[in-house]
Amino acid sequence: MGTMAKQGAAGEPGREAEGEHRIVVGVDGSPSSRSALAWAARQAAMTGAALEVVGAWGYPVYFGTTPVWPSDFDPQAVAEGSIRQAVEEVLGTHPALVVRTTVREADASIALLEASEGADLLVLGSRGHGAFTGMLLGSVSQHCVTHAHCPVVVMRDTH
Repeated sequence: MGTMAKQGAAGEPGREAEGEHRIVVGVDGSPSSRSALAWAARQAAMTGAALEVVGAWGYPVYFGTTPVWPSDFDPQAVAEGSIRQAVEEVLGTHPALVVRTTVREADASIALLEASEGADLLVLGSRGHGAFTGMLLGSVSQHCVTHAHCPVVVMRDTH
């Protein structure tokens, strides 16, 4: 049975053991990120690396009046639950696979680039926007491909 440990934003995710091999995978719940998670888990199992699952969230940007959030609204808990569910649905139990999850309030590209420091590999999903849409909207995967501190694999949804 695999080991699952969760760390919050305050810790140094993935840096518990000096010289540990790590594969970082970004998960946002999209089909392509689930494909990336499955691929990264297989790669981690083959290489003996730890798998670090990274999620990020942020409050929506509004112009004009500020939205009023319910007093019990906890976006960190919602994001952590979403990541935990994706990991359980995609991986189930992976024998001898160390899995850590990190979810933090940050721009996704910033969280992933920081997690890529010292990693062996960064694995991401691609939402599959066309070239023109990608130019208009920007792209987390494109930003990570050009700025990551390690090699990057970008997966499309395989279904």
